[in-house]
Formats: sequence, C-alpha cells, structure tokens
Amino acid sequence: MYSLTSIPSATSVFSTYTTFAASAMVARTVINELRTLTNQLVPHQLQKELFARLGGLLWSNLSSQMTLTVDEYNGLSVNEIYQAADTYLGTRISTLNEQLKVSKAPRDKKISVRINKGEKIIDEFEGIHLVWEFVSVETQKTSYNYETCGQTTETSEKKTFRLGFQKGFKEKVVRAYLPYVMERAKSINEENKRVKLYSLGGFGEYDGGPWSYIDFHHPSTFETLAMDEEVKKELVDDLDRFVKRKKFYERVGKAWKRGYLLYGPPGTGKSSLIAAMANYLKFNIYDLELTYLQSNSELRRLLVSTANRSIIVIEDIDCSVELEDRGCGGSRQNESQVSLLTTRQNLTLSGLLNFIDGLWSSCGDERIIVFTTNHKDKLDPALLRPGRMDKHIHMSYCTPCGFKTLAFNYLQIKNHPLFGEIEEMIKEVEVTPAEVAEELMRSDDTDIALRGLVESLRRKNEKKFEEQVKANEEEKKEDNREQSMDIEKGQNKRVRRSRTKRVVRRRKCRL
Repeated sequence: MYSLTSIPSATSVFSTYTTFAASAMVARTVINELRTLTNQLVPHQLQKELFARLGGLLWSNLSSQMTLTVDEYNGLSVNEIYQAADTYLGTRISTLNEQLKVSKAPRDKKISVRINKGEKIIDEFEGIHLVWEFVSVETQKTSYNYETCGQTTETSEKKTFRLGFQKGFKEKVVRAYLPYVMERAKSINEENKRVKLYSLGGFGEYDGGPWSYIDFHHPSTFETLAMDEEVKKELVDDLDRFVKRKKFYERVGKAWKRGYLLYGPPGTGKSSLIAAMANYLKFNIYDLELTYLQSNSELRRLLVSTANRSIIVIEDIDCSVELEDRGCGGSRQNESQVSLLTTRQNLTLSGLLNFIDGLWSSCGDERIIVFTTNHKDKLDPALLRPGRMDKHIHMSYCTPCGFKTLAFNYLQIKNHPLFGEIEEMIKEVEVTPAEVAEELMRSDDTDIALRGLVESLRRKNEKKFEEQVKANEEEKKEDNREQSMDIEKGQNKRVRRSRTKRVVRRRKCRL
C-alpha cells in the first residue's frame, strides 16, 4: 500500500504541469516556424512527394499495413468490386483531393465527378482507417489488321484501385467493408440509374476492355409502342417472370438468360421495342456487330466482358452474316460454316450457337439476347429453336390498335370522326407504323393530319389495286403463252405422226 508521504505535493504537481505546458508551446512554435520556412523554400509539389515518401517509410517500418488491389477486369470478365468502388468513391471526394475528372452527358441533370490517377481518398468504417488510391497505366498492343493487311497498334488503359489498411482488420474489411461498398454502390446506381449503350470501338466514354459506351436516352416505352396490346402484355409478363426467376433457373440447371427474335418488315418498330425493353428493365444494351469479329474466340471474349443485367443485341442478323442451312446434307463442304461478308474472317455457326446456348453462355446472369431480322426464313433453323431464341415476336404492319396508340402519341387524341374510316383502310392496306407516324407529324392540326393520313392510305390502296390488276394481266399473259406453247406442241406432234405414217407406207410399198 502507498503511504501518504509518497503522494506528491500540490506544488510539485503544478510545477510539472507548467513545465509540460511550456514545452508544448515551444514545440508548437518550432513546428509552425518549420512549416512556414518549408512553405517558403520548398515547392508545394515537392512537399507532397517528401511527405508521401516519409509516410510510406513510416508505414513500412511499422510492417502492419496491408494493400488490396482491385483491378477493373478479372481475366476477361468485369470486376464488380471495381465498378462498385468507382461509384462509391465518387461520393467520398473531399477538399484534400486536388485532381478530379468531371463529365456531363447532354441530358444528365448532375455533373459526374471522379478522382484522377494518383489521387487518394480516405475513408472510415467502424473505426478502421482506409486509404483508396486510383492507379491507371497505359499499355500498347500490336495486332494484325485484316482490312489493311498490316500491323496495327492499339493503346489500352489498365485501371486499378489500391485499398490500404492495417493488417489486423483484414477479415473485417473483406467480409464487412467491401460488401458495404457494393451495397452502397447498388443503392446509388438505383437512385441515379442510367441505361448505357455499349458498342465496339473508341467512341463515347471508354469503359475498359473492348467496349465503350454512351448514355442511352431513347424515349421509347411500352406505352408508346404501336403494337398489338395482347402481344405487348404477353412480352411484359414474360420479362417480369424472367427477372424474378433466379432460383428457378438454378433449380432446373439452366443459364439465367432469355432469347428473343424480333422479325418483320422494316419500319415496324423492332429497334424501338429493344429500347422499350431496356428502359423497362433498366438493363444496359450491348450492340454487337458480327462483321467486326475475326474469330469465335473473339466472340467469346466479348460475351464474358459484358455485365450482368444487360441486353445483347445483334440487329439485322440476316444482313450481317449468311447462315448456311445445316440440314442440306453433304453437298456443302462445311455445314457449320458462316460465310461473312469478308472471306478473311473465321466466325462459324457453331461458334455463334455456343455464344447463344453453349458453355460460354453461362458466363453471367440475367442476360437477354435479341436478334432482329427482316427475313426470318433466311435464318438457319438451328438459331431459332427454343433455348436459343425462346420467344419469336412478329412485328407486323400497323393495326387499328397500333394506329390508336400513334394517334394518342402524336396528336393527343383518343377518338375522332375519321378513326372508323382510317381503321377500315388500315385493315386492307399494308402500312408500317413508321409511315403512319410520318403522316401524323406533318401537321399540328388534328383534322389536317388525319385527312393527310386518309389520302396517303387511299393512294396506297389505289397502288395496291393497280399492282393486283397488273399482276393479274401478267398471269393471264403467262397462261396464254403456256396455252400457245401447248397448242404448238400438239400441232408438232400431229405433224410428226403424219410424217411417220407416210414413211411407214413408203417402206411397205417397197417391200
């Protein structure tokens, strides 16, 4: 036990405190003087470099720092942690950051702010001190270009986030902090969800890998589509059922994907329907041009580099590739060969089928694949079976129901005395929704616009009648030619028979 004599007196305690306070004041004054002197003599950028190196030395000496590297791509597939970190860190930018990247698409309401390479962001999570750093390295790759028949050099950018923290918190960072970042990013994306249109090439904003994108602002919705209401409702129900069936697809052992074939004449709204699907589901669109591809391996690489919850579109597939019918027997040298518009390419039908429904199609979840064509009969039946193109949607000529939708969209009316006449004419005439929309746009006056549509339909009807008359005349001429040929053939036969009889009689007489 302590005795009372061992307790220091109040005078000695006060004296010690006074000495300590004076020493602190002196130390603070010295530090301020050093800081002032440093600011005057050492450039600001060099100060940052010195402090960063000193800080790194301190951390390495402590040997308790751990760094996680988050690359943009994990092999060929997108790294979801990188995407989440990019979104999340945009909300953690502070006045300490000096170099930022800002952007704004034409229709965006807010300016997007991101950190530039080399910048760091400090974060706190349940008492853990974390430091994020953005690193970007440009690399060059040389490849053979089949169009120019020479070597081409492409520049790509490898993006990485580095996350530093003390080693003792590794489990908590991996199991709690990173999932928290992903959840926060998901919430931010849902609040500011923007549908993106991806394409091959270097336009728009570069997203790493082979794709670049722009924000997709197509206004098409299911409400504005000039489609049959039953077909429209059936499609919406099918999409709703698809996005809710994750466990169902796992249970039955199928890849979580869905294929749609949109076919019909030009101008019937196939591209507008794709836009409506993307806007409804909030799925990004990947526009895939098969004519740009060199091989099946490149097709697979593109597939795995697409994100989940997306629509992969191949428009006008009957124009971009010529698919051979695999049921034609052995008369063709290679039944699974796809003959592209350029013979240098080596993309095969088997590669395309594997892309849609093979092993590689399972690399990702919640994907929709859409083919469009003007001529369904030109496609190989192997592409059309269920499991590849699960649902075939015929985009027909305009119907009375479609006309009413267009009239409301363009003229804001639901009824008019001319509706009955127009609907009857639409039943008789093949007119696309695009043609009807063009007529309705010619005037803001409802009566003038509808009368113009009536005249247009009347001209089409007259043209159709003239074409039928002409076709009938051509058919009659063909029938007459065939009859004349038959008569001529009959006469020739009779002549030949009479000649044969004369020859036979002469031979008999000689005998």
